[in-house]
Parts: sequence; structure tokens; C-alpha cells
Amino acid sequence: MNAKMPKGVDPYQAGIIKENPYARAKKRTVKGKIVVVHDLKLDNRGYKLIPSPSRVILSGEINELISTDEEKAKPGEEVDSAGIIGFAEFTVGGVLAAGDTVTIGKKEIGPIAGFDESHAPNHLNIIIKTSDKVSGSDLKIELEDDLIISR
Repeated sequence: MNAKMPKGVDPYQAGIIKENPYARAKKRTVKGKIVVVHDLKLDNRGYKLIPSPSRVILSGEINELISTDEEKAKPGEEVDSAGIIGFAEFTVGGVLAAGDTVTIGKKEIGPIAGFDESHAPNHLNIIIKTSDKVSGSDLKIELEDDLIISR
């Protein structure tokens, strides 16, 4: 893309980048381990997914994994229905993007819908689309289960 843009403008909010640039990108698999398993579900949570479809994840970071059964969940939207899966420590960093598949243990959880920064800089909320709102306990996730996020 060769669009000229003013300095300091977010290209997603300005509508300059209209589709997820990572949809066809080559990128490495991000890996981690589950460090907290939650048994919590929320309604009217109000997660505000950022307009950007991607976030950089550093090795050693700990971030929260959250499910949603909301069809509209995507970058730039608000999500109310949430199942708190738990927290994961990332052992192999990289770039996460909307549409990437989240697998915990041998269970495919679903695609990333987007990211909420309401707890930043403490941690990032990674919102995952699921058919039902599910918690970590519902999914029978265990501490130290492998986390794999891939295109």
C-alpha cells in the first residue's frame, strides 16, 4: 500500500488500512503456558476492542485470554459477553492478529476477535470468538497447558 498519511494518525482509525494486513502474512507461531485458570463469566463487560487487528507479544509477557460468543466481535467493536479463560505466559513472542487460531492443550478454542487494553500496562486482554461463552474451567484447562496461537 502506498497511501500517504499525516504523522501521528492511526491508519486503522483513519480508514487508510481497510483490511487485516496479517490475513495473508507469513508469521511465526506464538507459544506459551497457562498460569491461571478462571471460572468466571460476565455480561455487560464493555471491552472496547482496539481498531488495530494486531498486537506484539513479548516472550515473558503474561496476558489474559477471554472468550466471547458475540458474532459482531472484531477490531473497533465493543464486547459485553465474556468468559474469562485465564492468563498465559508467552514463551515465544511474535505478532498476534485477529483471525489467528488459539489452541490450549489439544483443544482449539477459536480465532482471535481482537484486543482490549483496559488493564494496560498491566496486561492485554486477548478476546477469542467461541460458539458459547466459556471459562477456563468449562474448557477443562489445566495449569501449565500449552498455548499455541497460529495463522
